[in-house]
Amino acid sequence: MKVEILNRIDQFKNLTVLIIGDIMIDAYLWGNVERISPEAPVPIVSCNKKEDRLGGAANVALNIASLGAKPLLCSVVGNDDKANTVFNLLDEQKMSKIGIIIDSNRKTTVKSRIISSGQHLLRVDEEITDNLSNETEKLFIEKIHFIIENQNINAIIFEDYDKGVITKNLIKSIVDFANEKKIPILVDPKKRNFEYYKNVTLIKPNFKELIEGLKLNIEKTDILGISKVCKEFAKISGNKFIMPTLSEAGIFISDTEKWVHISAQKRDIVDVSGAGDTVIAVASLALASNFLPDEIAAFANIAGGLVCEKVGVVPINIEEFKIELINYFEI
Repeated sequence: MKVEILNRIDQFKNLTVLIIGDIMIDAYLWGNVERISPEAPVPIVSCNKKEDRLGGAANVALNIASLGAKPLLCSVVGNDDKANTVFNLLDEQKMSKIGIIIDSNRKTTVKSRIISSGQHLLRVDEEITDNLSNETEKLFIEKIHFIIENQNINAIIFEDYDKGVITKNLIKSIVDFANEKKIPILVDPKKRNFEYYKNVTLIKPNFKELIEGLKLNIEKTDILGISKVCKEFAKISGNKFIMPTLSEAGIFISDTEKWVHISAQKRDIVDVSGAGDTVIAVASLALASNFLPDEIAAFANIAGGLVCEKVGVVPINIEEFKIELINYFEI
């Protein structure tokens, strides 16, 4: 039975996942710090490398591809040079651009990180976080509907970074349509739209998003308290599974009746950036492959931990993931 897990993961290659959300560029400036500026008490970084990577919802797509499946990315970018960077990076990864809309009134989101000796020194964000205009929202919803109608979609992910691409109207329209088509829906939420995610298959807030979204006062280690909250949330929202990530306290999954808590594995944590993207990507493929809830949570826990051992936002390596599964399940 346990060997069957690896065989079923190999079948991820037959799946297509639609990712809706805020695409961005993760820009890196790597260098060395050898002195402090005479102009202000700040370090001087001698730059020796620059790199642009796909981030946000695009990093979820990269994780889907790294796991062998086909990602279809739906997002909105500005009419600017950074959008060209996004398209070039998508071309390099051989990813489709059919779900991308250009809006001249928006700015392509860029997160620039300055790193020295494996440590983040500074991050600079360039973005517009207003909701899409009514016109762009309408076009975007129509495009997503068209893709769902004309592609064999096995799961849909809402990858929400609160940058305005995902709106209340869009959520309701796509969730209703996907439920009609019996397509599993997964959500990686943020605060702005938290209350609008209803009747989805799985919602994956981190602990901060859970307590802020539900206006709770509860400790991360209070697993019984979290279980009661998640069961009630599932009943009220109509969401089938609630899967909050608890960082050093592990991961949790619940429906209206049962729950499972999985402790975090011991890891050499270097960088948590992008771990949530990996978790939702793995969960989507496991859910579409009909794995059990405790298996979905275990896979997500392992995958999230793996990418935290790498510097920067990087997708999961499927071979490393398989080795971890072999050790975890003693296959």
